[in-house]
Amino acid sequence: MTPVKRRDSPAGEEAAAESCGALLLKNKGDIEVTRMTNFGTLKEGGSKNMVIWIENKGDVPQNLVSCKLAGWDKAKQFRFQMLDKDQTCPVASIVSVPEKEKNFSDENVNSLDSYRKNKTYQTENSLVNSREVSPDNCACKGENGEEEKSISRKQVTEAGGLIPPGGRTLVVIVCDAKNSGRCKELLLLCFSNFIIGRVLEVNVVSGEESLIAVREPFSWKKSKSSQALASAKTTVVVTTQKRNSRRQLPSFLPHYPIPDRLKKCVEQNIDILTFQPLLAELLKMSNYKEKFSTLLWLEEIHAEMELKEYNMSGVTLKRNGDFLVLEVPGLAESRPSLYAGDKLILKTQEYNGHVIEYIGYVIEIHEEDVTLKLNTEFEQAYNFEPMDVEFTYSRTTSRRCHFALEQVIRLGVKVLFPEEIILQSPQVTGNWNLTQDTKTDGQSTTKNRKAMKDQTKHTTKERRTGAQGTPGPAALAAETSSLVNEVHIPKVGEKEFFNPVLNENQKLAVRRILSGDCRPLPYILFGPPGTGKTVTIIEAVLQMYYTLPDSRILVCAPSNSAADLVCLRLHESQVLRPGAMVRVNATCRFEETIIDAIKPYCKDGEDIWKASRFRIIITTCSSSGLFYQIGVRVGHFTHVFVDEAGQASEPECLIPLGLISDISGQIILAGDPMQLGPVIKSRLAMAYGLNVSMLERLMSRPAYMRDENAFGACGAYNPLLVTKLVKNYRSHSALLALPSRLFYHRELEVCADPKVVTSLLGWEKLPKKGFPLIFHGVRGNEAREGRSPSWFNPAEAVQVMRYCCLLARSASSQVSASDIGVITPYRKQVEKIKILLRNVDLMDIKVGSVEEFQGQECLVIIISTVRSNEDSFEDDRYFLGFLSNSKRFNVAITRPKALLIVLGNPYVLVRDPCFGALLEYSITNGVYTGCNLPPELQSLQDCG
Repeated sequence: MTPVKRRDSPAGEEAAAESCGALLLKNKGDIEVTRMTNFGTLKEGGSKNMVIWIENKGDVPQNLVSCKLAGWDKAKQFRFQMLDKDQTCPVASIVSVPEKEKNFSDENVNSLDSYRKNKTYQTENSLVNSREVSPDNCACKGENGEEEKSISRKQVTEAGGLIPPGGRTLVVIVCDAKNSGRCKELLLLCFSNFIIGRVLEVNVVSGEESLIAVREPFSWKKSKSSQALASAKTTVVVTTQKRNSRRQLPSFLPHYPIPDRLKKCVEQNIDILTFQPLLAELLKMSNYKEKFSTLLWLEEIHAEMELKEYNMSGVTLKRNGDFLVLEVPGLAESRPSLYAGDKLILKTQEYNGHVIEYIGYVIEIHEEDVTLKLNTEFEQAYNFEPMDVEFTYSRTTSRRCHFALEQVIRLGVKVLFPEEIILQSPQVTGNWNLTQDTKTDGQSTTKNRKAMKDQTKHTTKERRTGAQGTPGPAALAAETSSLVNEVHIPKVGEKEFFNPVLNENQKLAVRRILSGDCRPLPYILFGPPGTGKTVTIIEAVLQMYYTLPDSRILVCAPSNSAADLVCLRLHESQVLRPGAMVRVNATCRFEETIIDAIKPYCKDGEDIWKASRFRIIITTCSSSGLFYQIGVRVGHFTHVFVDEAGQASEPECLIPLGLISDISGQIILAGDPMQLGPVIKSRLAMAYGLNVSMLERLMSRPAYMRDENAFGACGAYNPLLVTKLVKNYRSHSALLALPSRLFYHRELEVCADPKVVTSLLGWEKLPKKGFPLIFHGVRGNEAREGRSPSWFNPAEAVQVMRYCCLLARSASSQVSASDIGVITPYRKQVEKIKILLRNVDLMDIKVGSVEEFQGQECLVIIISTVRSNEDSFEDDRYFLGFLSNSKRFNVAITRPKALLIVLGNPYVLVRDPCFGALLEYSITNGVYTGCNLPPELQSLQDCG
C-alpha cells in the first residue's frame, strides 16, 4: 500500500526552476562575483568571515542597490559585516576569527532554540523586514531589462552604490556556526537592472562528534576464498551432551535438495522462469506446492551464497567468562543472518598442510557479538590465535516448510483459498454476563463461570471454576478438579471473562473464536499497534481451555520472544492448573536465553512425546515441526493460534497448520498486515511473493477484504472472519493521528491513560506546547568505517544524545532513562549513539533497530534516520534502504506513548511517501525545527 502520493512537481516546472537557478547564479552586466562561497567545516560555536569581491569589468558603471539573504537558513547562521567605506582589502581572502567558547548548557543546545515563529532577520546594519525568498522565487531583471521573476525583499543591507568601470567593492559575510550538519543560504546582490546570486555553504560539526568520528577508512572486502589446495584436516566437535541427543528424535524429514538447475539459474543470472514458469502465475491451488517450494529454494540459495561472502579470515575471538565470543561486523543488520543454534566452523591456520576444524554452535547473539559453544578443551586452551570462520546455513526450518507444504494440501481450498462461507454448528453457545464481580482490593476476582459445550446430539458437561484471592495454579487446580467430571443437565450458561477490562471488540473476537462459526476457514484478529491483540489471544486460549474440555490448543509465533510473551501472560493469569501448558523450545535453544518465569514450562517441553499430550502447547512456528518427527499429523490439534502471523512467511505459517483437523479444526491468525512482515533476503523470492504473509494474502481475498458497504456496522469487515481492534491504549492523539490516517482508515481510537500520554505536553523544548512531536531536520553526513557495511551519521547521533540529556535532566518534565527508546535502522548508528550515551551516563536508554522495538512501547521514542546523501538516484527506494519500507515506518512511529522526536534530513526523507507525510504533518502543526527545508516543503511552512 502506498499511503500518500509523493509530492513530485511536473517535469516542466522542475526544468524552469533549474534554469532560473542557473540564470540567477550567472554573472551579468560585466560584473564578476567571487564564486568560492563555501565556508568549509566549522566547529559548533565558532565563527568565520568570508570576503565576497564584486568587480566591474565593463565600460559602464553599475549600481549595487542592496545585498540580502534569501532566508533559506532559519537558524540565522549567516549575516553581513560591512567594512567602512574608506577601508580597503588588498586581496580577496577569507579572514578567520577566534572560535567562541562553547557552552553546553540546556540553553545552548544545538538547534533546540533555533526555530522562531517570526520570520524577521536583524543584522548589524539597517535591514528591511519582508517575506522570505526561495531559490525558485527570486528574481531579477535580465540584461535586456525584462523581469525574469518577481523577488521579495529580505535582510537588505545598503551597499556601496556605483561601481565604476574597472572598480570593485566587497561584502563580508560572517558565518556563526550554530546547527550541526550542512547548511546553505542564498546571497542576493541586487543591481539596478539584474540580480546575481551566490550559494553560501557550511558544514558545522560539534565537539562531541570527535568521540564517534570514523576510526578507520571503510573497506568492505570479500573474505578470502577457501584454500584451493585440499589440506589434511581434523574435525573436533562439541563434546558436551546436547539437547538434541537427549531428545533422540527420529530424523526422517526428507532433505528436499535444491535442484542444480535452479541454483545454476541464480548463480549465472539466467531467467528463473526457464526453470519454473509457474512463478509467473497467480498463486492458486494447482500451483501452490510447486510455487512455494521454488520460492523456499530461492531463499536458501541466496542464504548460502550470502554466508560464503561473510566467511572471515584471520580473526581473533574474545573471552566472556567460560565462553568464546566472535565479533561479526554487520551482524545486527542480518549481514550475515545468524540465529541461536546455528553451526559455525572455526579453522586453525594451515600448518604443514594440516588444518584443525572446530565445530561450534551459536548460544547467544548480542548486537555484533556471537557467543559460541565449542569443544571444552579448545575453549580452555585457546590463546587468541587467529582463526578462519565459515558460516553454515541451517536447512531445518526450510525442510519443515517443504514438509508442511505436502501436509496442508489436504486442507484444500477452503483453508488456503477461502471463498465460500459455510456456517458450522457453534462450538460454544450461551449468554455472556459481561459484568465482573471484582473484589475491592483490585487484585482478587471472583470467577463463577459456567460454560456449555454445544452438542447438537447429546448433553453437555457443565463446569464451574472458582478462584478467590488469585490463587496459584496448584490451588486453582485443587478447587476445580472435583468439578471437571461432573455432568449437569444442559442449560444456558452465564459466561464471564477472565480479564474484566476487555473492550467490546476484544470480547467480540473471543466470542467469535469460541463459536468457530466458519471453521475451518481461518479467523483473523487484526491488531493495529497498542490495541491489545495479545491480551485478546490470552483470553481466547483460557476460555477455550475451560469451555471445550476436549480441545488441544497449539499457540505459535514466528519468534521465541513472541512465544515467550504468550507463555508468560498465560502464566501470569494464574488460572491454568499445573500440567495444562507446556513451552516447547527449539532443540538448539540454550537455557541461558530463557526467562526464569517460564523455565518450569520449558522442562516439560524437553520430551516431545510427553509435550504432545498437553492441552496447551506454546512454541515457534518452526519448532512446531518437531511434532511431525514423532508422527503427529493432520487432526491432532483442534485449535491453532498463530500470533504475530504477519511476520511469518506463508510456508513457515503452514508448519503448525499442517497439524490441525481439516474438518473441524479452527485456525486463528493474529497480527497486523501493516506492520513488519517476514524477513526475506532473496530479491527473486520477494519478487514472486515470499515476503507476503498468509495473513496479508488472506486479507486481500474477497471474503476477508474490507467492505464498508456490506459490513459498515461491523467495522467494515465480515465479523465471522475478521475482527479489527481499534482502541489504542498506548499513544497521545497527536502521535496516533498520522498512522491512523495512513494505515488504518482513521479508525484508531485514543484510549490511553491521559496522565501518561499528557505527561510531557509542558516540556520546555517542544516547538509547540501541547503537541508532543518534534521533527528535527539535520543535514548531517553519512559515513561508514572499517569492515562494517553499516551507515552512521555523527551529527544525528550527537543530537540524539542532546535530546536524551534534556529529557533525563529536565527541571519540569524529567523522564527516566528506562522510559526513553532510540530507534535507528543501522547498527553502526546504534553503536555510536551508545558511545555518546555512555559518555553522559545514560546507559539505561534502550537503543536498537525497528525490529527490536516491535511489540514494545516507550514513554519517549527518538528516531534517527541516518541517511543523508542528497544526490539524486533513479530508484529512491534502493537508496533509502531501510527507510523506504512503510511497514517499518509504521512500527517506528507507533512505539511512543507521550513524545516522538524524529531526526533526519528533509531533503532525503521527502522522497519517501511515509516520511514525506510525516514532514508535512510536522510542518503544518508547527513542530518542525532544525535545518532549512527543501523548496517543495517551504510553502507549507509559510502557511503554518
